[in-house]
Amino acid sequence: MRYVGCQSHGVRLPIITQGDNLPKIVVESTLKMAESLNIEIKENDIIGVTEAIVAKAQGNYANIKDVACDIKEKFQDEAVGVVFPILSRNRFLNMLKGIAMGAKKVYVLLQYPSDEVGNPMVDYDNYDEIEDKLKGLLTAEEFKKIVGDFKHPFTDMDYISLYESVSPNIEVYLSDNSRDILKLTKNVLVAEIHTRERTARKLKMHGAEKVYTLSDILTKSFNGSGYNENYGLLGSNLSKGDTLKLFPRDCDTFIKNLEDEFKKAVGISPQLLIYGDGAYKDPAAKIWELADPVVSPAHTERLKGSPNEIKFKYVADNVLADLAPEDKTKAMNDLIKEKSKQNNYNEGTTPRKYADLLGSLCDLMSGSGDKGTPVIMIRGYFDDYSDN
Repeated sequence: MRYVGCQSHGVRLPIITQGDNLPKIVVESTLKMAESLNIEIKENDIIGVTEAIVAKAQGNYANIKDVACDIKEKFQDEAVGVVFPILSRNRFLNMLKGIAMGAKKVYVLLQYPSDEVGNPMVDYDNYDEIEDKLKGLLTAEEFKKIVGDFKHPFTDMDYISLYESVSPNIEVYLSDNSRDILKLTKNVLVAEIHTRERTARKLKMHGAEKVYTLSDILTKSFNGSGYNENYGLLGSNLSKGDTLKLFPRDCDTFIKNLEDEFKKAVGISPQLLIYGDGAYKDPAAKIWELADPVVSPAHTERLKGSPNEIKFKYVADNVLADLAPEDKTKAMNDLIKEKSKQNNYNEGTTPRKYADLLGSLCDLMSGSGDKGTPVIMIRGYFDDYSDN
């Protein structure tokens, strides 16, 4: 029996700057890592590259003035209602600066009791005592009279005050219903990430006149800025000062170039993906990590499906329970090789997508701190118990 299963390795790279030949750097660094571990690159290996260095190498940046230009073009210097942004200095604060610069008036509607990804607006230990008082559209002052001066448990930030401080033309309101923005203005910018399209449809149905989402802002270049034709401002975060690093564009082209670079170097290419935020929930903070629009904006063909696996412990406890110990391994191997869809042996396995699973693993491995491993190599992921 083989005793080593799936493994993942962080690959250290030099610091990436605009204009770097990133495919070449990724391949060279990965090969040096493989050499140091005395391992060989195989086609079933997986190489994940974080979206941040793809965007950096592309120079996909924009200034808040560029955001303001697009807001002015779309809303014609009218009042704008910004619906349900996440609570974030890194993700949303610079966007809001640009929105405020491009609009006559900005009504920011925050969501209670938490934002879309779980950042709390209330102290959940005391929430039951105040829940009945939180009804409908509330001004910031009314909300604070009920909740108090609540600060985020991890960042220690009062996001109501933070967003109000961005510009004198900003007013913050709170609600648990996105339609309440229409009591303030008919021009809406939906700032949600994963439920944006549904919210936009709902607002249009109930009388909104102009409705855009963050994925509609900076889908083209302004003043020579970066852009993202698919996701706009979604997936962007603070770079420095008034500059945003956008989600990378032309991701399929990058994957193809990286594939070609691997083939040139070693004759074959492993499976490849670009990854952003992992799709997992922090058990302590109760906050979803996924603030990017997708886990993986591009990947090779093999990673477009979902695993077809049997539930190992179910089969071991039920189907193989009466077999002698020496017979169980062979029987398990046979069942894995068959993987018939006519039985219920996959019961309990969630049909997640390869790209979401692998992108989340890569993000957890690389983190956003100082590990310096923006590339992750995963070996043996497509192996199973029958592969010896």
